[in-house]
Amino acid sequence: MPPGPSTRHSWVEIAIRIDPTAQEATSAILFDLGCTGVTTEDFGDGTFKAYFPAVEDPDAMRMRIEARLNDLIPFFDGLSPPEIKCSQLNEEDWGTTWRRFFRTEQVTRSLTVTPAWEPVPQTDGGITIRMDPGPAFGTGQHPTTRLCLEAMETLARPDPWTLLDVGTGSGILAVYGAKLGARKVTAVDIDPEALRWAGRNVRLNGLEGDIHLSTVPLDQWKEPFFMVTANLILGTILDLMPQFPRVVAPDGWLILSGLLRDQVERVKSPLLTEGFEVYETLFQKEWAAIISRKPS
Repeated sequence: MPPGPSTRHSWVEIAIRIDPTAQEATSAILFDLGCTGVTTEDFGDGTFKAYFPAVEDPDAMRMRIEARLNDLIPFFDGLSPPEIKCSQLNEEDWGTTWRRFFRTEQVTRSLTVTPAWEPVPQTDGGITIRMDPGPAFGTGQHPTTRLCLEAMETLARPDPWTLLDVGTGSGILAVYGAKLGARKVTAVDIDPEALRWAGRNVRLNGLEGDIHLSTVPLDQWKEPFFMVTANLILGTILDLMPQFPRVVAPDGWLILSGLLRDQVERVKSPLLTEGFEVYETLFQKEWAAIISRKPS
């Protein structure tokens, strides 16, 4: 049973001091180990920070991370063993810790994302959405989120069209879908806490009547959608792969991200097996998104 709210540590903060040339590879390893967000703030000494949901044994987590990062040393000339510091954050400390690293930013050609606690900026056209990601980390700053947002705004869409966002997290993809004119948007997440924050972001953007939030698992959805987004991790995407043909409408789009470059081929083959056509693969740094289409 989890400890009570007054004593519960909700997050583990991992501060890693490593040469900047290896930070992208380090970030990829951390996400593979279950990290839900990293800060790319320049701390002046090569340190960056990653955040994990609380675990019973933070020291064991630190040792697992250290072992994986030591495997990077042969691939980077002159790379020294990383310095890793592990600390725990109380729930009440979370908001002030994360907010330091989230600022207004234009994340795609047409989209600006601004924190809920800052004034909405004046922009020349385009779309602005307000976000308070909380522990869901969906701010549009991570490459996988950017790739999904870019795909959503560039792919051809009929009028009307519908969107299903699987593993919605902060709800940023669902909110952008509604802003792009989707007639019906459904955002699904099995984590009730994530949906709580997604609901806050839906309200921040005045979209209460346009986005339906649900904890119903994907295998129970029967209705097809024109566009389905899933910014998850490799294992979860592969587990859900047999469900995607049922929820993507004929001629509809499936956008998969949360993938590393070297994981792309492991996803393409199952997509083809399930009857999808791979339309395009987008890359940003070490990350990738696969856009596929379901033939009519």
